[in-house]
Amino acid sequence: MGQIRDKLWRNYGQKLFLTATLPLILAAVVISVLVTLQSRQLAEREIRNLEEQLIAAKKDELKNYLSIARTAFINIYGRAAPNDEKAKLMITQILSGMLYGQDGYFFVYDYEGNNLVSPRQTHLIGSNWTGLTDPNGIAITDKLIALARSGGGYHSYTSVKPSTGETARMVAYVIGLQDWRWAVGTGVFVDDVKATVAASRAEVETRIRQTFLYIGAITLATLLLVFGSGLFITIRERRLADAKLKKLTQRVFDAQEEERGRVARELHDGISQILVGVRYALDTARRRLSTGDTTRAAGTLDNGIDHLSGAIQEVRRISRDLRPGVLDDLGLGPALKTLTEDFGTRTGIETEFNTVVFRNRLDDNAKIALYRVAQEALTNVERHAGATKLSIDVRGHARGATLRIADNGCGLDHSQADGTPSSGLGLRNMQERIEQLEGNLRILSSKTGTVIEATVPLSHLLPPEKSTEPEKKASA
Repeated sequence: MGQIRDKLWRNYGQKLFLTATLPLILAAVVISVLVTLQSRQLAEREIRNLEEQLIAAKKDELKNYLSIARTAFINIYGRAAPNDEKAKLMITQILSGMLYGQDGYFFVYDYEGNNLVSPRQTHLIGSNWTGLTDPNGIAITDKLIALARSGGGYHSYTSVKPSTGETARMVAYVIGLQDWRWAVGTGVFVDDVKATVAASRAEVETRIRQTFLYIGAITLATLLLVFGSGLFITIRERRLADAKLKKLTQRVFDAQEEERGRVARELHDGISQILVGVRYALDTARRRLSTGDTTRAAGTLDNGIDHLSGAIQEVRRISRDLRPGVLDDLGLGPALKTLTEDFGTRTGIETEFNTVVFRNRLDDNAKIALYRVAQEALTNVERHAGATKLSIDVRGHARGATLRIADNGCGLDHSQADGTPSSGLGLRNMQERIEQLEGNLRILSSKTGTVIEATVPLSHLLPPEKSTEPEKKASA
């Protein structure tokens, strides 16, 4: 699992893409779920309303049918006595002949449960159907008779559909002929209502699926856009990074060549000239010794020895400039103090050095970076500032350590103050050295002088050593 996570989060582009796409995918899923729930709830309400409206229309239709049937036999029923069998026979014949549609008919039960009229289900005629129920256990005959006794009403149950022989839901409407104790009614099958409702639900599901497809397509298009944009930005940034890397590499090569040239010039102009003088003195002393002129030979040897001592001092100076031993042995404070004193002696500029003792607690990277910053700053002062005074202050504090270099020279131009000089690498090298330590470099320059302040964070200060012996190294 850790390897998979490392592969997924290997580079910045993948992190950016995942950070941008995961909220988008989550939002699309949440929107899809909410749209689905809301759509189905709304559709279900609409479908229920549609079903109720269709059932209500069927019920109104039943009332109309029964009203037509009543109109057909009302005159006979109105003039007949309760025991007029002839009139009853006439009405049963009228109702038996009143068929409509494929499955519509009228039925008659007496209040005892005997079927008198059922033209499409003739097997029911003449039998007593008290207690008859549908496959779901819903009472049929008893409920219809009860409604007729109370004046009439609707009843829904499952019955056999004459045209197909299959069971289907039926809504019946029944009225009572109280003088004859008859329940007269008709019914209509509502399977077409169910089909309409099922078609509506299927249409809703189709629309929901289409909405899902639309949301998915929009999300996919957005992801492709984000991916394409991220790929474009990544390629562009990589090209810029490659260009910057090439420039940085070139600057490193230039710095190396510049340093090599400086060392070569110092060796050629300094040590080489001194050693040539020593060789000349030794040759001269040898010739004088061969002629017996010991007095002058001794003087020439002394002169050669002095020149050799100067060569040794020059080698030490070059070595100290490349990597001062005091920086490793005693710490940053003594190294900067030595650098400041040598600078003042060499240039004649009045120098001042101040430090607060913090017991050699800077790590090696911070020591080297701050020392090189001081070197670059002193080189700039010597070459360009025209200053007469220079102060260096280094100290530790709650936020880390700070090196402050101030002079009273003519200052830097704007591009140099930004750390991007048109020529030379000094200020840029300072900036990069401090940035590698996650520190901060400030350059404040005016016509009255320049202040360079380099700060490294607390993470580059080592914890104090636990020791009972007195500290011998008294500075950074």
